[in-house]
Amino acid sequence: MKIATFNINGIKARIDALPQWLDEAQPDVVVLQEIKSIDENFPRELFEDREYNVETHGQKSFNGVAILSKLPLEDVTRGLPGDDTDEQARYIEASVMGEKQAIRICGLYLPNGNPVELDVNGAPVAGGKYAYKLAWMQRLQDRARALLAEETPFLMTGDYNIIPQAEDAAKPDAWREDALFRLESRTAWRRLIALGLTDAFRARTQGPGHYSFWDYQAGAWNRNNGIRIDHFLLSPAVADSLQECQIDKDVRGRDKPSDHVPVWVDLDI
Repeated sequence: MKIATFNINGIKARIDALPQWLDEAQPDVVVLQEIKSIDENFPRELFEDREYNVETHGQKSFNGVAILSKLPLEDVTRGLPGDDTDEQARYIEASVMGEKQAIRICGLYLPNGNPVELDVNGAPVAGGKYAYKLAWMQRLQDRARALLAEETPFLMTGDYNIIPQAEDAAKPDAWREDALFRLESRTAWRRLIALGLTDAFRARTQGPGHYSFWDYQAGAWNRNNGIRIDHFLLSPAVADSLQECQIDKDVRGRDKPSDHVPVWVDLDI
């Protein structure tokens, strides 16, 4: 089963590029972020014509996540548990059945967290964007812990807005005080890993120079000034089935690209 994640940075802007990549890559399941569309306006037919089942959790102009699947999607839920007041469309879950087992797909668009607002003691300011990011990550950890307790095979994938290590950035020093690379963010990431989850890409590929995002500004793509922030975290049962994990880097060099590129895993499930 080939499962991909792709922050498309607006479905309207990627109305041609996304179907082109789908036709080439032929993923079984795709988790999308930043669809920037309410559910009613998402162009479902474009993907249903390609035999994908479509489930969205949309929001006007901002955020928004979706799952496209050639397999039936079951038990679909929207929103990350833990905060009933959170109205941002950043999380969606569904189960798909492989040949050997079912797997829970958790699609996420983790908050960016900038600007980083700190009080006089250096703690994130309550109500600020960085505090929201860290609280969201705690809720994600709680959700992962609950799925592990249920012994549900699962993966959590999407745009994490986290640079895990210095080797995941072309210029790590430029990101030291950014919400994507601050110590608190990376510590929260390590807490997720410490639950027993596997970073699929690093399980297959080591070393620097592998990125999934290049800013539109300052010629970042041409200079390969990128960062790796789109990830797959696999539960133990799913990690055992991992065959491959790759980044489709060339997609960034095409016409009207997103600033992210697809990342995918191949699972023997």
